[in-house]
Amino acid sequence: MKKIIFMGVMGLFLLGSCNSKSGDGHEGHNHETEKHDHEGCDHDHEGEGHNHEGEKHDHEGHNHGEEAAGGHSDEIILPPAKAQAAGVKSNVIEPGIFHQVIKTSGQVMAAQGDESVAVATVAGVVSFRGKVIEGMSVSKGTPLVTLSSKHMADGDPVERVRIAYEVSKKEYERMKALVANKIVSEKDFAQAEQAYENARISYEAVAKNNSASGQAVTSPIGGYIKSLLVKEGDYVSVGQPLVSITQNRKLFLRADVSEKYYQYLRTIGSANFCTPYNNKVYALKDLDGRLLSYGKASGGDGGYYVPVTFEFDNKGDIIPGSFVEIFLLSSPLENVISLPHSALTEEQGSFFVYLQLDEEGYKKQPVTLGADNGESVQILSGVKAGDRVVTEGAYQVKLASATNAIPAHSHEH
Repeated sequence: MKKIIFMGVMGLFLLGSCNSKSGDGHEGHNHETEKHDHEGCDHDHEGEGHNHEGEKHDHEGHNHGEEAAGGHSDEIILPPAKAQAAGVKSNVIEPGIFHQVIKTSGQVMAAQGDESVAVATVAGVVSFRGKVIEGMSVSKGTPLVTLSSKHMADGDPVERVRIAYEVSKKEYERMKALVANKIVSEKDFAQAEQAYENARISYEAVAKNNSASGQAVTSPIGGYIKSLLVKEGDYVSVGQPLVSITQNRKLFLRADVSEKYYQYLRTIGSANFCTPYNNKVYALKDLDGRLLSYGKASGGDGGYYVPVTFEFDNKGDIIPGSFVEIFLLSSPLENVISLPHSALTEEQGSFFVYLQLDEEGYKKQPVTLGADNGESVQILSGVKAGDRVVTEGAYQVKLASATNAIPAHSHEH
């Protein structure tokens, strides 16, 4: 019986021992599982790390996009339709010949033989016929001035001429009858005839332009009024100049050049000049201009200047007597980049042009200027051969830059 009890106790002890080992084995399995799960978390963490790098990459990509946009932050967008409507035109820069320039001033003068002066045919008081101003166009025979001789102490000169004509005519007719009868000599008759002819010519000259208001003086040639030599209400005598008229077929351009440029005058071949009344630049090569002469003269201030004179056809609206800005063209320079004035814009003393980047993209570009011939300017730096530059409508592109500059436009296609 004791043996049975002992064996039962031993059996219970062994069963407890097995349960304890079985519990230990389960906990070990769970640890392994947890360890595996943790490693799985590590993998996920690495995955998260990869995702983070991906996020970082995306972020860097975003920054790159901003940097790319920043590279075009000065780009101006002007759609082709708007550019065409605004008159924007661009050209590819090509180096060419540019002449050295001597900049000075001078005057446009009427050529000799193209002028005439209307003079007083009788003595009287000046009254202009309508609006007679310098520069206006007139035709031959156009009334310019009326000379009134009313209430003058010497009487009306037209009336005196008429009376002299009638007296000489009667004397001529009387002498004509007498010479036929050999009563007077041929010499006396010839003198009477001469006096009659002179009186007739004088009377006809004043009678055809005479009216109740006075004697009209007309333009002797067609052309333009160069200058008015009298004023309204002036008293003038016979033969006094009243109005100067020019036909402007040929004009002179006289440039007064500083003596320091004297050694370069032999290289001068042509010139451009700018008129102040319309700010227009004229090129002598387009007006059949030619160099006439250059000499040396003393200036009014005791210095010296050299007058350089050109002759050219007046094919435009150039006013003789006007003072102009002159660009004398001397030795040619090759492979020079130059742009017309219309391509330039100025801001606070600095000059800019606009490069066309593509069909609708433009960029503001600073440039350094060289010589200026009135029509175009030498470009020393800022642009190069092959660049496409806006040559017309640059101001319109400048206006677009104030409203249409886009910081995120990209040329990546």
